[in-house]
Amino acid sequence: MGIKQQANWSPYDNNGGTCVAIAGVDYCVIAADTRMSTGYNILTRDYSKICKLADKCLMASSGFQADVKALQKVLSARHLIYQHQHNKQMSCPAMAQLLSNTLYYKRFFPYYAFNVLGGLDNEGKGCVFTYDAVGSYERVGYSTQGSGSTLIMPVLDNKLKSPSPLLLPAKDAVTPLSESEAVDLVKDVFASAVERDIYSGDKLEIVVVKADGIRREYLEMRKD
Repeated sequence: MGIKQQANWSPYDNNGGTCVAIAGVDYCVIAADTRMSTGYNILTRDYSKICKLADKCLMASSGFQADVKALQKVLSARHLIYQHQHNKQMSCPAMAQLLSNTLYYKRFFPYYAFNVLGGLDNEGKGCVFTYDAVGSYERVGYSTQGSGSTLIMPVLDNKLKSPSPLLLPAKDAVTPLSESEAVDLVKDVFASAVERDIYSGDKLEIVVVKADGIRREYLEMRKD
């Protein structure tokens, strides 16, 4: 009798990395590290996980980066069609719904991508939307996804969570921090997470979205 061999191939990989987004009264901070790994191998130390979908809307994604690229391509194409039909760009909440629909459409062979969408809504307030792989989403004041998210989320909860859910309804989910405080908090939580998570590190990319435009800054982190 021959020995039965079991196929062990998977169409998915997890390339690691961590994303964070924090919404404020008139800004949104989206941040992600630039390390891309597979297993114990670092593929590159300089890979941006943040994609600009519209002037006031960005997406940060961790998971399988080939699926992330495919997802970004679909969203860009759908956004281009929307602009031709409506002669304007999508708002961030509209893009959030489109992303949910796009993920749900592929739910039986999902994009292995875990996303946070951040930007400004129609009133100029910061907004953050957090997703699972099959399109369930929620508007929140802050969120994190990726390999370091279990280390970062408890710290964000401790710093930002309202003591009463009645004080922070979902329709107006913004944090009380100033822009500089939010950026400093993001730097602190990443500095802590890269000490424990081998899939996050190298460099931190921080993008701040405001009514007058987008600002980027970088922070060097642990490289081991």
